[in-house]
Amino acid sequence: MDYYILYVLGSIFTCSLLFVLPKIHSKKLPPGPTPWPIIGNLHLLGAKPHKSLANLAKIYGPIMSLKLGQITTIVISSSAMAKQVLQKQDLAFSTRFIPDALQAHNHYKFSVPWLPVCTQWRTLRRILNTNILSYNRLDANQHLRSQKVKELLAYCAKCCQQGEAVDVGQVAFKTSLNLLSNTLFSKDLADPFSDSKVELKEVIWSITTEVGKPNLVDFFPIFEKIDPQGIRRRTTICFGKLFKLFDELINERLKEKRRNRGEKSDVLEALLDISAKNPEEIGQNHIKSMFLDLFGAGTDTTTSTLEWAMAEMLRQPEIMRKAQVELGEVIGKGKIVEEADVSQLPYLQCIIKETLRMHPPFPLLVPRKVEQDVELCDYIIPKGSQVLVNAWAIGRDSTFWKDPLVFRPERFWNLDLDMRGKDFELIPFGAGRRICPGLPLALRMVQVMLGSLLNSFNWKLEVGIEAQELNMEEKFGITLAKAHPLRAIPSLVPDLKGH
Repeated sequence: MDYYILYVLGSIFTCSLLFVLPKIHSKKLPPGPTPWPIIGNLHLLGAKPHKSLANLAKIYGPIMSLKLGQITTIVISSSAMAKQVLQKQDLAFSTRFIPDALQAHNHYKFSVPWLPVCTQWRTLRRILNTNILSYNRLDANQHLRSQKVKELLAYCAKCCQQGEAVDVGQVAFKTSLNLLSNTLFSKDLADPFSDSKVELKEVIWSITTEVGKPNLVDFFPIFEKIDPQGIRRRTTICFGKLFKLFDELINERLKEKRRNRGEKSDVLEALLDISAKNPEEIGQNHIKSMFLDLFGAGTDTTTSTLEWAMAEMLRQPEIMRKAQVELGEVIGKGKIVEEADVSQLPYLQCIIKETLRMHPPFPLLVPRKVEQDVELCDYIIPKGSQVLVNAWAIGRDSTFWKDPLVFRPERFWNLDLDMRGKDFELIPFGAGRRICPGLPLALRMVQVMLGSLLNSFNWKLEVGIEAQELNMEEKFGITLAKAHPLRAIPSLVPDLKGH
């Protein structure tokens, strides 16, 4: 009798296995390291997750799964896999994984980068693309940005006369801040080269620092209510300061409009006009969140790209000389680079592409999340998984890039790769419907700042620092910053033509 029961139970178990096994196989996760209890694979990330994940991908492949605390995380590390996620199955991977810090002031509910793909997101994205970041709009207010570049050059000229070094990252950040504030509000919100009006700069620095910190809550949502590191609390304070400033600027402009003091060709004017005609499309909360996103991402992106470009050229002065020769021949030595000039400066564009290949501002792009189980290359990505695309690893993939660790702008002479999401070997700003909307403005800012600095001055490292000894360590955060600030001494550009 006992044997009969065992036989029946065994038969039922066997049949169950035959029925379930195909489903188990079809639900297979991508390969990855075995997780530890509780912490999962968190111990493998280290201080530079983009590098750690790139090394793990060499073992487990271009689509890899990890358990980061309670969160299943899928890491994409090749251009082919990135194309699947960001283009072919873009909609399935279009939702954002929201960092806990962005719960502050419900920012994620009004922000274009963080809203899910929905009617509100499409409306705000259309407003951004058509009325703010279109070529016509950017052309209309480029004179505002040009004035800020002139002020940057005037400051560098003062340092040149005194033989003082320039903190490249700091002046890039301050200039970017006022480039943006003039594009948005037609006015300076900070004095870029003095210690006055420092609060805005400090607030933005604080936001980028807090949002860029590893947050326990993002790996263990169970701790959301207690905010153990205080990141959300500090972010709430910083967001509040910026939103108060934006409220004041909006109310001031509304008073000017009521008094018929004339319209301005800036972003604030465009948004208020749209809001007045179609208040259901965009409200004051959306406008303030849009400004916060532009300041937060725009300043850091421009700063890191410009600083890395200058650092790479200081290590290879012949690259700087080639760029200066091109600038001198096309627009004339010592002149400011205008945005319209950039199309005639292919080598300058190659330098920026190479900088973004080796030092993408967002090395893991902005995290995504799947709302349902998604099949990807015979694997199942479970509902709720976080998805990271390692743009840093893709830009250094030796199967596509020859000598990927060497900074060589010339590689782009005969390599027609687009940075706007068409070519997945170079995706510093992402791709698909969630590509960074501020890309056109960010590129313009970097191009005119870098080109003008090279055309107006020669640059060398401080005494005692050899080019090949320049510290190129990275600091992982909201953007991939240079760990050690770059200081360089400007001098007048010699006549390089024909030499």
